[in-house]
Amino acid sequence: MLELIWPLIRALLFRLEAERAHGLTLSLLEHLGAPLGALARLDLPLTSGPPVQLGPLTLPSPIGLAAGLDKDGVALPFWPSLGFGFVELGTVTAHPQPGNPRPRLFRLPTDRALINRMGFNNQGSAALAQRLRALRRRGGWPDVPVGANIGKSKRTPLEEATGDYVTSVRRLVGLVDWFTVNVSSPNTEGLRSLQDRDALARLLPAVLAAASGTPVLLKLAPDLSDAAIDEAVGLAQELGVTGIVATNTTITRPGLGHDPDQDGGLSGRPLWPLARDRIQRILDVAGDLPVVGVGGISTPEQVCELLEAGCVAIQLYTALIYEGPALPARLHRAVSLAHNTGSAPPPPRRAG
Repeated sequence: MLELIWPLIRALLFRLEAERAHGLTLSLLEHLGAPLGALARLDLPLTSGPPVQLGPLTLPSPIGLAAGLDKDGVALPFWPSLGFGFVELGTVTAHPQPGNPRPRLFRLPTDRALINRMGFNNQGSAALAQRLRALRRRGGWPDVPVGANIGKSKRTPLEEATGDYVTSVRRLVGLVDWFTVNVSSPNTEGLRSLQDRDALARLLPAVLAAASGTPVLLKLAPDLSDAAIDEAVGLAQELGVTGIVATNTTITRPGLGHDPDQDGGLSGRPLWPLARDRIQRILDVAGDLPVVGVGGISTPEQVCELLEAGCVAIQLYTALIYEGPALPARLHRAVSLAHNTGSAPPPPRRAG
């Protein structure tokens, strides 16, 4: 059903400025999530899976929602209706903040890509904790694992970043199933310097201690060199981080049909070759450390390729904008077919 009507819905949304369309969609899902979720479940396959392990977490399926789409968790009960086996909220920061000046989100329809320089706009980790407690109280908690992606507040100096991350973890511990430490967004000044070994060596132990046994993942940028990846992954292994999320948006502009002349992080189809290369590097050095693949994924072939390469799961965001909400169900079918029969996934299908 959703696959049939999505081209029309997308055409209407694309008449609006990108961030306004995003906000309108989230508002509709917040207030009409139950009926829309019932409609979305009609597209789900009768059987899902296979379930996978991400450290101690059991994911009903390896297809998850990436951070950035639902920063403040306003539509959390809806996402499993699309077939997501896990949902990552955020990025949230210790202090609520408006983010960078608008406009800051740009569609590149020909390239099926986005550029964003949002700057961690969110209501803050205290507000997210309050929302999650209320959702649990009224029995609306989803039946899939839910994580929180945490970042540094813009107003917090880099030398005080550790305390900023720890504040968010302490507010959310016991409410979410894992934390993802985001040190890889290009849209908060200086944030990516926290990927350096010395900075991570200060940050990660404090986050792990505050998490009190809740799994902690580390999200890395696709723009890191081999040496920087090796250092970051090696430290994560030493410290007992549960896994790596690879990758984030890129500040480069690979494979675009034209120069959009906009600063920010690029996501979507052009990111895939770079992300695939960096994911492979991380897989090569990660050993038994689980890796979640992210970046430009939109087809069954790409999902199966990453899972066969060694990723335990993948995450989607930009592809949903272009392919539509039936995409997770379509990927579900391909993964289940490949798992059950060993056959190749069917050719990709694109909405309108």
